[in-house]
Amino acid sequence: MRKAKPKKRYILPDPKFRDTLVTRFVNCLMVDGKKSIAYTIFYEAIAQVENKTGENGLEVWKKALNNVMPALEVKSRRVGGATFQVPMEVRPDRKITLGIKWLIRFARIRGEKTMKERLAAEIVAASKGEGAAVKKKDDTHRMAEANKAFSHFRF
Repeated sequence: MRKAKPKKRYILPDPKFRDTLVTRFVNCLMVDGKKSIAYTIFYEAIAQVENKTGENGLEVWKKALNNVMPALEVKSRRVGGATFQVPMEVRPDRKITLGIKWLIRFARIRGEKTMKERLAAEIVAASKGEGAAVKKKDDTHRMAEANKAFSHFRF
């Protein structure tokens, strides 16, 4: 175990929208340290979302992210030789992280030609409460609901 808890690293806001959440998203989207390419993909995806929906792209993205963020998840807990899936509430910071990761992961496995098109389509779908990322959240909630009987094993 480590001696001290590591200091929280604060990230800078992005250049266009001045939002730290956008920077977090772009950092997760980035591959091989190519941050400028990740920013380009994100901004062009937001522009496509604006064209598709006719609304503010950043607001649609935030709504999509809120629709993907889970409130409950299950964690494995070993009690007397048996492993139980114990439902737990998700910490606010982890909620955002999971939402970002799921949105990016399910955008990557979509069928559109370029990443900006995939990301834009996943954002639009998630903002409507559809799409694979929202399904992942619902599955997580369903799993937590099914294992509610083991909630007394919470740490």
